[in-house]
Amino acid sequence: MKLIKSRSRRHAFTLIELLVVIAIIAILIALLLPAVQQAREAARRTQCRNNLKQLGLALHNYLDAFTVFPPSFAVSPNGGGGYLPGGQWSAQARVLPYVDQGSMYNTIDFSQSYTPGVSPAIDRVPMYLCPSEVQDRPRTSGSVVEYYPLNYAVNMGTWHVFTNATQEQGNGAFAPNSANKPRDFIDGMTNTLCAAEVKAFTPYLRDGDGASATPPAPTGVSALGGEFKTNSGHTEWVDGRAHQTGFTTTFTPNTFVPHVVGADTYDIDFTNCREAKTCTGPTYAAVTARSYHEGIVLVLLMDGSARAVSENINLQTWRNLGQRNDGEVLGEF
Repeated sequence: MKLIKSRSRRHAFTLIELLVVIAIIAILIALLLPAVQQAREAARRTQCRNNLKQLGLALHNYLDAFTVFPPSFAVSPNGGGGYLPGGQWSAQARVLPYVDQGSMYNTIDFSQSYTPGVSPAIDRVPMYLCPSEVQDRPRTSGSVVEYYPLNYAVNMGTWHVFTNATQEQGNGAFAPNSANKPRDFIDGMTNTLCAAEVKAFTPYLRDGDGASATPPAPTGVSALGGEFKTNSGHTEWVDGRAHQTGFTTTFTPNTFVPHVVGADTYDIDFTNCREAKTCTGPTYAAVTARSYHEGIVLVLLMDGSARAVSENINLQTWRNLGQRNDGEVLGEF
């Protein structure tokens, strides 16, 4: 008698079953990706806040060493209505020893101007860059690396930054030749902005030299005129001028300030007359705090604490935070 071997039959996936499996995987990925992105953004936001805290610690270490907070830069008149060269190094450059950049600090002669491609201006300082910055790259001239950008700018007040003729500083925490001490913050250091996020490679208008009154609306800034620079704002962490290493509270965080060139509309900053340049008037600036963290901007207060501020903050409250001496004690904001 012959035994008949039974064969086991293998069942392959049908096309419909395969499509169902693919659809389930796609749904799972679609559900998972936002959670992963949110986790990554939360980590970047935490790192950004820590960077600001480190900057605050560095500024207070500078205060301990020199009894004053650093100026936005130091400048000396030449007696003829202009200023001597050199000294324009930023507050961020002056605190380098306290952000683990002592070797870079030791190469700087603060009495001399920085030279692109020669001075430490070409070096990247990781702590000065937010991990969410999409343009973490050097600024170049041709193939030559000249500068590196930054994302943490110091508070230069509401609108008026500096008067070239008299060296009068504005109402912010930092200005050319400023030597502010804790006693100068009559609102209290917990009620005064120290630094805030800005975006690298910001377009801006400069040297129109015709502004005076604070612009009532962002749409009015473009009409103030000046030379348009497409993408060089906040690209030089060494330069102490407002459009490079500062911000003002003219407008609330993340405000869109439009400027139309041809068919393109840019979100700009504005400086009517760069500090210690040949233009004759005082320096007024609308340099807006901007962040890649949706709906907020991260800020540092003068007491060294860092926190998030909503882009919907009341404009007057924001401006009060930018003033060191307006007498307003804000409490919670």
